[in-house]
Amino acid sequence: MNRLTLKHLRYFEALARHGHFGRAAEACAISQPALSLQIRELEEILGAPLAERTARRIRLTPLGAAFARRARAVLADVHALEDLARAAAGPLSGPLQIGVIPTVAPYLLPRVITALAAHLPGLDPRPREAVTEKLIEELMDGRLDAAIVALPVSEPTLHEQPLFSEEFVLVRPLADADRPVPSSDMLREMRLLLLEEGHCFRDQALAFCAMSAARPRDVMEGTSLATLVQMVGAGLGVTLIPEMAVGVETRSAPVSVARLAPPRPTRTIGMVWRNSSPLSEPLSRLSGVVRNAVCPGGEGQGAGA
Repeated sequence: MNRLTLKHLRYFEALARHGHFGRAAEACAISQPALSLQIRELEEILGAPLAERTARRIRLTPLGAAFARRARAVLADVHALEDLARAAAGPLSGPLQIGVIPTVAPYLLPRVITALAAHLPGLDPRPREAVTEKLIEELMDGRLDAAIVALPVSEPTLHEQPLFSEEFVLVRPLADADRPVPSSDMLREMRLLLLEEGHCFRDQALAFCAMSAARPRDVMEGTSLATLVQMVGAGLGVTLIPEMAVGVETRSAPVSVARLAPPRPTRTIGMVWRNSSPLSEPLSRLSGVVRNAVCPGGEGQGAGA
């Protein structure tokens, strides 16, 4: 008779999280038929169905919902045991699941990966790019070891380690380069290009402009900072981007960059991890490597320097 295994728990947790066999199989790096076979085997072991299959999604049965909650708790404990062993083994090594928000990942990761290879050659960093809400969820579930996000996240179970602060800069069409820099009040009257909902950078930009809800004709949305800058270059409006993105995103677009008048909008980027993580001390040392990679010789300086 087959017995319940951690593989069963991992595969079912992925199915419960994604609500779709195809996406769950992709997340587990196995084929969809293989995942379906494992779920059927798990249901046979338990003697009851865990999910109702539909054409587009699956719906958990009451047992399935309860089983998913317990499976997540068990898997979190397993991750903690693995972390405990890694912490006892000495310098941080092996796979490190680290999340990074999209408005940081393309600009920070190349420098960070290079620095980690030099200082922690036994480490195998595995970046995961997603919006803050998703990263925090995965971090608290034990699917990530740490995440690089904009602070604060204000989650009492997570430790926040500031890395650096940076300003937001104004990007506008090249033809506007010699015009006076608009104030935050003036920006409210302009067509402002923002990231789509779900990005914390969008909320920070709206807060600077004191815009709680923007009318569709005043605001256009993009999926990335690169898209926003190209839209500015096409004359569709203006946007704010973090300082670290300037060199990458503005080199191929006919735009101008200007610093706003004080008090300028800023954000603090930091690394977060679970307070309960046995890797807390190694992660604290790792955060120092990340900080030095971004701001050599300068504590908390702007990333665009």
